[in-house]
Amino acid sequence: MTGIKTTGEKKLMLFSGRAHPDLAEAVAHELEVELVPTRAFDFANGEIYVRFEESARGADCFLIQSHTNPINQWIMEQLIMIDALKRASARSITVIVPFYGYARQDKKHRGREPISARLMADLFKTAGADRILTVDLHTDQIQGFFDGPVDHLFALPILADYVGAKVDRTKLTVVSPDAGRVRVADRWCDRLGAPLAIVHKRRDPDVANQVKVHEVVGDVKGRVCVLVDDMIDTAGTICAAADALFANGAEDVIVTATHGVLSGPAADRLKNSKVSEFVLTDTLPTPGQLELDKITVLSMAPTIANAVREVFEDGSVTSLFEDSH
Repeated sequence: MTGIKTTGEKKLMLFSGRAHPDLAEAVAHELEVELVPTRAFDFANGEIYVRFEESARGADCFLIQSHTNPINQWIMEQLIMIDALKRASARSITVIVPFYGYARQDKKHRGREPISARLMADLFKTAGADRILTVDLHTDQIQGFFDGPVDHLFALPILADYVGAKVDRTKLTVVSPDAGRVRVADRWCDRLGAPLAIVHKRRDPDVANQVKVHEVVGDVKGRVCVLVDDMIDTAGTICAAADALFANGAEDVIVTATHGVLSGPAADRLKNSKVSEFVLTDTLPTPGQLELDKITVLSMAPTIANAVREVFEDGSVTSLFEDSH
């Protein structure tokens, strides 16, 4: 007989960076595994050091890190962790990015701009990632930027079922805050059996995060409107869209978003908004000053854990979402 035959079984290992430990712990709990002990710290000049306390040789490694503030530090930490796993002879490296940084820079709007979302995919590939697992990308085409498998998870089933259980569905209207979200809003309509409305906005091309005009297309008078978006950053767009709905006679407005980025003036805007509830997921940590009664945070940990299990067992991630499309 030539060669050596091994009797070893596949081994799943879950690693986490320092950006969002609560979500990583929740995913580990769902998978019934422990997070691999990791030593990570910053040198005085800001450089990051990482070392895993257990051998990863021959293991299927899943590395979770959400790109929260300070975003560039956590992206760099994740890249360093991928490199460490590659050099530790991991069998495979799956990068779990609940919130994918730079996703809004997915195309050139004007000359001399970067396509930073593509650069991110290149960085992951160069560092040694074999697969990306992410939640609600800003645009679907980002999946094509990575030269390897991308598992795109959706928060829609969790968010829509939560809203559907709370609201009288006969009075419900699903609202897209802009033309770019219409396809997602359409899926909400299918799931909840509700009509669609659109808030048409015109941006000021020379001022970031600035919207000029809002027009509501569709009937919202006397309706309970659920505004659906992928992320809330400074909350200017979503709060202005909600104001436009109230101005057009909406009885109530609920806002849902997968990613609560919530930077800058977001806290004050959410507090002062007439919106009755903001429903987010825990793909990003919610800042302490935003733990308000009107903010509800739903967990993506079971969904992420199920996807990890499917990947590890060579199953189908798509099957987790077949009833939500």
